[in-house]
Amino acid sequence: MRLTNKVIIVTGSTSGIGRAIAERAVAEGARVLIHGIDRPAGETVVAGLGASAVLHLDDVSEPAAAARIVAAAVAAFGRVDAVVNNAALVARSTLATTSAENFDRMMAINVRAPLLLIQAAFAQLKLNRGCVLNIGSINALSGEATLLDYSISKGALQTLTRNLANAHASDGVRFNHFNVGWVLTEREYAMQVAEGQPVDWPEKISKVFAPSGRIMRPEEIAAAAVYWLGDESRPVNGAIVDLEQYSLYGRNPVKA
Repeated sequence: MRLTNKVIIVTGSTSGIGRAIAERAVAEGARVLIHGIDRPAGETVVAGLGASAVLHLDDVSEPAAAARIVAAAVAAFGRVDAVVNNAALVARSTLATTSAENFDRMMAINVRAPLLLIQAAFAQLKLNRGCVLNIGSINALSGEATLLDYSISKGALQTLTRNLANAHASDGVRFNHFNVGWVLTEREYAMQVAEGQPVDWPEKISKVFAPSGRIMRPEEIAAAAVYWLGDESRPVNGAIVDLEQYSLYGRNPVKA
């Protein structure tokens, strides 16, 4: 039990990577605040986790949501030891299609919300020598052509992680970050089908993108998260971890 008695806030944890992290954290002894905007999905998650989880519904695009989320965790469990900033907006955009409104919403959810949640939880994190794990994307390194706003937001989240790690290491609070590659979540599956892929597309992915023969699963990201949320990774701070099937530096995809 590597996370015994730790209280962890996991945003966007009613499905996908966030749900997998929450479930694995509970299995490792933690108590978790499940966060999202989908009540039925959230209630399903909490029902499966029992007394070790509580559900809080909130829209992180609202600045005041951060304080409410932290207050809900403290009310339920008495403390906060870690924050996982996983909630994110994923939407297609290019130079031709983006707009001020699209950009502002992307940044509000993917960058401002994590910042404000960290700010709201910081007193608890400092008191408990806690940590933050930000869930980013390999798109932070340049991004896909059709994910312009999203890629910018993930680059900003990566910088946020490094900045706060440098600024607050002496406070005993750690900030680490995952740049996650292609993961088979429910949302990713549905988006690909909506964009014209066949229903069995996960079985037909080129080894250019998935050298192992498949893309990653949420449970594999969750397994990695346990180390960074626990005391085993102390005192490492400011780490940017690329969770992908190949090195992103010096790769020639033609020869993959």
